[in-house]
Amino acid sequence: MTGCGGKRKQGKSLKRKDTNHNMTQSPGVMSLQMVSSISNSSLIQPGFSLLNFDGHVFFFGQKGWPKRSCPTGVFLLDIKQNELKMKPAIFSKDSCYLPPLRYPAVCTLRGNAEFDKYQYIIHGGKTPNNDLSDKIYIMSLISKNSKKATFRCIEKDLAGDVPEARYGHTINVVHSRGKSMSVIFGGRSYIPLGQRTTEKWNSVVDCLPSVFLLDFEFGCCTSYILPELQDGLSFHVSVARNDTIYILGGHSLQNNIRAPSLYKLKVDLPLGSPAVTCTVLPGGISVSSAVVTQIGDTEFVLVGGYQSDNQKRLVCNTIVLEDNKIEIVERESPHWTPDIKHCRMWFGCDMGKGSVLLGIPGDNKQMISDANYFYILRCRGAEEDEEEELTAQTCSQTSAEDPGDSTPFEDSEEFCFSAEANSFDVDDIDTYNEDDEEDESETGYWITCSASCNVDINTWVPFYSTELNKPAMILCSSGDGHWVHAQCMDLSETMLLRLSEANVKYFCNEHVHLNKGLQTPKKVGQLKKQPMKPLRKKKAMKLTPVKKSFLRRLFE
Repeated sequence: MTGCGGKRKQGKSLKRKDTNHNMTQSPGVMSLQMVSSISNSSLIQPGFSLLNFDGHVFFFGQKGWPKRSCPTGVFLLDIKQNELKMKPAIFSKDSCYLPPLRYPAVCTLRGNAEFDKYQYIIHGGKTPNNDLSDKIYIMSLISKNSKKATFRCIEKDLAGDVPEARYGHTINVVHSRGKSMSVIFGGRSYIPLGQRTTEKWNSVVDCLPSVFLLDFEFGCCTSYILPELQDGLSFHVSVARNDTIYILGGHSLQNNIRAPSLYKLKVDLPLGSPAVTCTVLPGGISVSSAVVTQIGDTEFVLVGGYQSDNQKRLVCNTIVLEDNKIEIVERESPHWTPDIKHCRMWFGCDMGKGSVLLGIPGDNKQMISDANYFYILRCRGAEEDEEEELTAQTCSQTSAEDPGDSTPFEDSEEFCFSAEANSFDVDDIDTYNEDDEEDESETGYWITCSASCNVDINTWVPFYSTELNKPAMILCSSGDGHWVHAQCMDLSETMLLRLSEANVKYFCNEHVHLNKGLQTPKKVGQLKKQPMKPLRKKKAMKLTPVKKSFLRRLFE
């Protein structure tokens, strides 16, 4: 079996102690390189996914809705000469529409057709409108040349126990008795529609701990309730081999814990009904939002994530699946930079073949407030990396998923790990041009809005129930207008909702003296009005007996 991280250099000892589970350390050298330049980095935010087709890595799940420069929202990540460029990809005419989804469940699927020999399954996730998707898509690369990559995307219809819309879950493919099925587990969803109020509109809960089996051949789905799975989990790690799936770590909203859990799901696919069993194993890890990358036929590397609400997990592990068992050992971590060590959050995704794209928040004083610094972490040894020649150097960072959740870090959760990376030889044509797009970051969420502003990207946590991963802001109508943080203006949530719904001008605390539209006008004495002369009543006409007799005969 090949070493999981290359040969260990002689004379170099492992200084890291066993901090979790008394694990032994495995040899291996991990390298970390910063990308020196990256185009359109503001599109890459927590929750993105990477898809690897034939050694080419594609980005999916941009921030915001796609625009005219790349209507598909899928980009080729071209790494060349220490720069990472994003080049638009296109869809075939027979493709369905695929919205940009963040925090979906993604895994690879082997097909039979020649052009579909390698596909990706995408389920769930969040749209830019913060709606949750319950749809499932199959993506395949049908053509690739030096100018364009063309994908085919098909939406699959399912019947039966269809999983509800969710995010932060996982999907894996199992193989048993010559058949294959997909398995969905975990995630979060919004509270039922009947319980959603204005104040709790974006509140989420753990999905029920049901296991869903999806049969794409017949388009049916079946759910299983297993007694070993008592609590819902999200942002966990799942690794599959043959007919077995291992579920590691995860976060439970209901209990607000990251239990060191390790579950083994075994799926048997006989001629009749499938059988699903679950076994609770010892030796789990307390972690959420970790990234897993495969470095060998049976070996994976676990990096990143959080071990508590306010503490990143800087320890790395090797996961070995062999002989119907799992072994988790601690391995030597890379030399994390001071920026990574001290940042509040981080996020990332597997690039394939032992490489991970990591991001941390950028400096909140820079011009583009949403920009991040990116690094490429290579988990293989130098000899193996030379064979793969995965070039890397990056520039930005940040992490955390579902703002609106009770835990501030869950937005950066990222757990896609079925992709492969290789060198990129695509020409520098048709590169995505950010100048073609409207500037959505001109205002910025991390500005100093006033003299008393205390919002900082490294310490901010959601304050209002409607906030996700950005602080709520409101426009001050002074002069040409400027944006201020609602929390810095001491606005209650009720007042913030009223101002967002009402068609009135708002003035911040520093310009409140200009606010005449919202101030109560001063009392003014009532004007004395001259009394109007009463109208003279007309006297009623008196009728004599003769007139009455005449009128009676007239109308007879």
